Amino acid sequence: MSDLWRELCGGIEPVSEAWRETALRRLDTLTKPLGSLGRLEAVAAQWVAVRRERWDEPMRKGVTIFAADHGVTAEGVSAYPSAVTEQMVLNFLRGGAAVNVLARLHGVDLSIVDVGVAANFDEAPGLVRCKVARGTANLRREAAMTAEQLDAALAVGAEMADRAAERGQTLVAVGEMGIGNTTAASAITSVLTGLAASAVVGRGTGASAEMVARKVEVVTSAVRHHFGVAARVLAEDILRCVGGLEIAAMAGMMLRAARLGVAVVVDGFISTAAAALAAESAPGLRGYLFAGHCSEEPGHGLLLERLGLRPLLTLGMRLGEGSGAVLAMPVLESGVALLREMATFASAGVSEADVEPAAANEAEG
Repeated sequence: MSDLWRELCGGIEPVSEAWRETALRRLDTLTKPLGSLGRLEAVAAQWVAVRRERWDEPMRKGVTIFAADHGVTAEGVSAYPSAVTEQMVLNFLRGGAAVNVLARLHGVDLSIVDVGVAANFDEAPGLVRCKVARGTANLRREAAMTAEQLDAALAVGAEMADRAAERGQTLVAVGEMGIGNTTAASAITSVLTGLAASAVVGRGTGASAEMVARKVEVVTSAVRHHFGVAARVLAEDILRCVGGLEIAAMAGMMLRAARLGVAVVVDGFISTAAAALAAESAPGLRGYLFAGHCSEEPGHGLLLERLGLRPLLTLGMRLGEGSGAVLAMPVLESGVALLREMATFASAGVSEADVEPAAANEAEG
């Protein structure tokens, strides 16, 4: 385990169960039937468990998109050429992507980070330039990253978490852009779950049936090449061998954000793969994570289950970019606003139901 990985995974204070209970007790005093706000109540209580005494401060939202290319695209695993990574970064910077629209609509600060795009951006105002390498190596043939590249990408993510905290952001979404990265996420999922590639590989960015079969073959080959029949593999080694520079940066940002007491909304399959790897070495991270949505990728649901996370939204999305995470932010924000602003039975002069909380929950099924 590298010194940086150990540092990032250490020092994460567990979320406060005492503060969670305080929130749940307050929710039971609000002018509504017990439990009637459904999952919004659990979401709001988790926010309080993360933020503690600062829970009712104004919520400031941010989304960081890490962009990088993948050498595994040489294996014909994507319907789009690698050049699309560069092109989409430019689209983000011009404000034309889905995540731009959603971020503007919901008041979310947006940052675009080049951590490993296989192109130079000579004219790209607004881009955060942190390029570690021009993409990863072909994970089917060799380790995707060297140990030095992995540490550098992790450090980029940690720096972006520091910047978010310095800007006063209390809720961050972590997204990505990288042609070929569903193959990397599928390999990560296969190793973590022990499942065959055929159980975790999906269509990615619209792959044909033939291309999906090719992805299954590539993931199977990569996992066998790097890990054989190893009973246990360190998360850091999984990330280095079959991950991506943007996946490493996302993991680094999530770990540092949690250490800083900043809540994280995980996006889609690739973002969740980063979270799952980070949580393998830092179980306390889980309490700081909200799952924005569940995508159409079969591996995504498996990773959410492994993390113990329930998605706030299930809309059949498979776009990436942090779009699902940004779209889910208003749901979380709404839950917290209800907790903060609703009147209590006592303050409103409203009579309470003569029902114990447990009885009310049973009645609601």
